[in-house]
Amino acid sequence: MKPKFVLLFAFLLAFVVACAGETQTVEVTRVVTQEVAVEVTRVVSEVSTVEVPVEVTRVVEVEVVATPTVAEVEATAVAEPTAEPTVEPTAEPTATSNVYVVQSGDNLSIIATKTGVTIADIQAANNLAAGTLLDVGQELVIPGWSGEIVATVPTTAEESAPSAPPATSAELVPVGPNLLPNFSFEEGWYFFQGVSEWQIPNSWLLAVDEGPNTLEGGSGGNFLRPEIRVVPKSDIPAVEHAAFVFDGQNTIKAFKGGAPTNFAIFTDITLQPGRYRLTINFFPDIVITYNSNNKVWATQPLSSEARVIVDNGGTEWIVPTSGSKATLTYDFVVEETRTVRVGGAFRSRLVNNNNGWFLDAWSLQALGNP
Repeated sequence: MKPKFVLLFAFLLAFVVACAGETQTVEVTRVVTQEVAVEVTRVVSEVSTVEVPVEVTRVVEVEVVATPTVAEVEATAVAEPTAEPTVEPTAEPTATSNVYVVQSGDNLSIIATKTGVTIADIQAANNLAAGTLLDVGQELVIPGWSGEIVATVPTTAEESAPSAPPATSAELVPVGPNLLPNFSFEEGWYFFQGVSEWQIPNSWLLAVDEGPNTLEGGSGGNFLRPEIRVVPKSDIPAVEHAAFVFDGQNTIKAFKGGAPTNFAIFTDITLQPGRYRLTINFFPDIVITYNSNNKVWATQPLSSEARVIVDNGGTEWIVPTSGSKATLTYDFVVEETRTVRVGGAFRSRLVNNNNGWFLDAWSLQALGNP
């Protein structure tokens, strides 16, 4: 062996001895030349992989609930307070004391009389236009009304009306003073319900029908409110004084042109037990047309009607002659001291050039022996 190869071999051997303490893998590569084959040893570090079982623990917070016994459940059921039931708040009841339910025959004027609240206030509270027709059962808000009927409006005779005196009372005559307040309409006036068209004598009341004119033989349409005035003689032509003014200086004039009308004027008075006679004087100024400024009186049947009111009774409707003075009387009995409603009702169911009335000198007197 050549000396240079001996030295190389010795170096490699020493390196191997130095690394003998480590786990090693010896890779031997044989180098072959043309002359000689040389074995070269290369030291390669070996990576050993060891599989070691690993236990991985994950910590989880668990809420432990002990299972109660039957006794504990029963004890809990007894000891635990019962929850209060939920009570829904009750809505405040809507006040109905100021709500009026429309009855058959009602109109705004009648309702105003019953409740004591002006027509204008009722219209404003219910957004009603003038001339609005009311339906039976319709609810109206009456502002400021307590729910109490202030005054009933006379309509037709009922069983509750004062009884007529027996036939022998015809021998009785009116005695004593006139019991009506402001009976000749000389003691001032006021605007009824604040309506400027209704100038009513002090101490008297008014009811006006503004509903449908359903009277058989009528002109149909609606009854329209008349204009009512307390008129002095000075405002009446002298030639008509005797016809229109029955007593004193004033008379009531109610009129409406070109439409049917229906109204009543009345008052409430407290009477003692006894027999009484109510007398109303009036002039039906019912004009069908004018001929050279001269009135042509209506002659058609039912062109004018009137009756005496005593509570819900009185006379039946009578048909006076247009253009002539008329007087109606009614005798009745009061059995105990009480307030009685007395007055007169007037209507013109037909359309005329003028449906007018003059009213004056009414009286209420006790009946007694002459």
